[in-house]
Amino acid sequence: MAALLTLLLLGIGFLAVRYWSERRRRKQLLASQLSPDQRAIVLSSVPLLRKLPEPLRQTLEGKIALFLHQIEFIGCNGVEVSDEMRLSIAAQACLLVVNTQSWYVNLRTVLIYPAAFKSRRAEHDGYVVTERETVRTGESWARGPVILSWADARQGALDDSDGHNVVLHEFAHQLDDLSGHTDGAPVLNKGQSFAKWEHVFVGAFQALRRKVESGQPSVLDGYGATGPQEFFAVAVETFFERPAELQREEAEVYRQLASLFQLDPASWAGDSWLDQ
Repeated sequence: MAALLTLLLLGIGFLAVRYWSERRRRKQLLASQLSPDQRAIVLSSVPLLRKLPEPLRQTLEGKIALFLHQIEFIGCNGVEVSDEMRLSIAAQACLLVVNTQSWYVNLRTVLIYPAAFKSRRAEHDGYVVTERETVRTGESWARGPVILSWADARQGALDDSDGHNVVLHEFAHQLDDLSGHTDGAPVLNKGQSFAKWEHVFVGAFQALRRKVESGQPSVLDGYGATGPQEFFAVAVETFFERPAELQREEAEVYRQLASLFQLDPASWAGDSWLDQ
């Protein structure tokens, strides 16, 4: 009995030491800075970040460091993972959480393909299950992994004003999934009303579906009309890459996303991020 109690106490002590060690390491990472070479890679591969307000830059760098510590990047189909890949993907993922307490707690792996890849998905129609093979540029699975085409991820980051960014899109799905379901209703910030969120996003989703069906133009990509979860991810892409247009066309959607991310990209200036 005494031996069992001793083992139990040793186990508790080990877990406590491990917890505090991980907590201390996390704090150190969040307080760290990128090296000048790493910062240069981030700013050249993700030009959108040159507009980030100065007070958020140190926070972003710390979260990038934490992301790189947590996530394993795996190359597929012959891809050799480079610093550019790691830093570009990490920087974009961390932009979504730079000013909030949200974090990718369920994610441990990012898979990188050289280009668009084939994916098999099961579609359910009552008792009938059909497997279909599709070509995709990105996927986000509940509790990970995130899967990305590097060709599309790289181009999406370099063109920061077209409203198409596969990394922002897939990591929006990861944030959406933190609620327990990938359904376009993420965990909201304190003070945000779910009823208001639902009213705004359901209305905007239905409006986009009508526009797509009638061939009317929209600042939001038509892919967002395929489901509420895709509408949210498309809206996130647009929020960061075409914020002024989204604010004009879908002011309430913009306002809800600004509250969710605690960011106002429509107000960001275009000054370059100077070396620190």
